[in-house]
Amino acid sequence: MTRKSSETGRCTECNGAMPSCAPLAVPYVPFQQENASIYKDCDALSQGTLFPCLNLPFHLAVNGTPVPMTPLAQLQALDFVLQELALYLDTHKDDEEAFELFQQYTALMERSRAAYERQNGPLNLTAAAADSSWQWTHSPWPWDLKGED
Repeated sequence: MTRKSSETGRCTECNGAMPSCAPLAVPYVPFQQENASIYKDCDALSQGTLFPCLNLPFHLAVNGTPVPMTPLAQLQALDFVLQELALYLDTHKDDEEAFELFQQYTALMERSRAAYERQNGPLNLTAAAADSSWQWTHSPWPWDLKGED
């Protein structure tokens, strides 16, 4: 028995079961494959995903905008890649290649952050604790640095 309101043409079934008059949709969700190819750091940040196989166009629009090649943007890109790899490893814990990549990016992030902080000062409060005195407010803020947008 189909239940439709004769005035609106809408389904009036509201008891929690799938009514016979409900429109059906068949979504396509890409399945994350192991050993998938990956974008470079800044490209991943620009595209919003590390994995090209998950970067599907929305209404055939090209995704992403260029990321500026500044030291701060590169740190953001590295941090994004680490987060993407961590999410991937949550569902693919046995992918040894991905875990090795995560370890490599973690080491690269630590070196890059340390180099940035040596040149520009601490990025967060916990990094400020490594100084011999309170210098947090005396360092230039990231948005005050010349040549970085």
